[in-house]
Amino acid sequence: MFHWDQVWFYLFEDPHLYFLQGAWITLWVSVVAQAIGVVLGLFLALMRLSKSPLLNWPASAYIWFFRGSPLLVQVLLLYLGLAQISSIKLSAITCVLISFSLNEGAYMSEITRAALKSVDPGQMEAAKALGMRYSLAMRRIVIPQAVRVIIPPLGNEFNNMLKSTSIASVAGVMELTNTAQVYGAQDFITFELLIVATIYYLVLTTLWEFVQRWIDRTNVAIAPEQKGWSRRLFGTGDNRGNQVVGLH
Repeated sequence: MFHWDQVWFYLFEDPHLYFLQGAWITLWVSVVAQAIGVVLGLFLALMRLSKSPLLNWPASAYIWFFRGSPLLVQVLLLYLGLAQISSIKLSAITCVLISFSLNEGAYMSEITRAALKSVDPGQMEAAKALGMRYSLAMRRIVIPQAVRVIIPPLGNEFNNMLKSTSIASVAGVMELTNTAQVYGAQDFITFELLIVATIYYLVLTTLWEFVQRWIDRTNVAIAPEQKGWSRRLFGTGDNRGNQVVGLH
């Protein structure tokens, strides 16, 4: 028999704050893994764009593996397999963060690479003609313009990350899904608590959708030549000293 009263109880009362704690872990894992994935993806994208086989091939192999195998398998390989082949023992949350970050880095690398290639090659040529080093031109000219292309898919990736954290339950991390399974099994109300977890996921992804729309509107409204790094990402910050991003 389905118990609606248990759904309302854990949704609105939850005296032990089980689901609020699970939601916090879900959000924390998502933010940390996504942030690491963005940074890792940038370096991988630059390696893929390199003409050196020593940089290009390892990056291609990395992306091939992490995009070609399921995230669930990657988590299990690290969580269960690492202890069997070495003396290294990592906590469940550490294994999950590493797995999620490495996986997200592979996807962000392709997004970043596409964004970098979308910038007019003439921008780099003009920067070199002015005597800029490659690293400086990438930092001051190409990457700032590529950010506008990266932001929309980045928002979608984070939305997906919020939901993918449910995979962390296989390692025993008490995020939303595992919270519903553990406490639901005690009183035989697993289905009811899974509904509660679903509502929490919907709240998190809906709130992020509002944030993403605001970022997208800000990103479109502010012209590239008017944005510093903080304004480019969030629409805030001082523009002084950052009046010119691209070369025309």
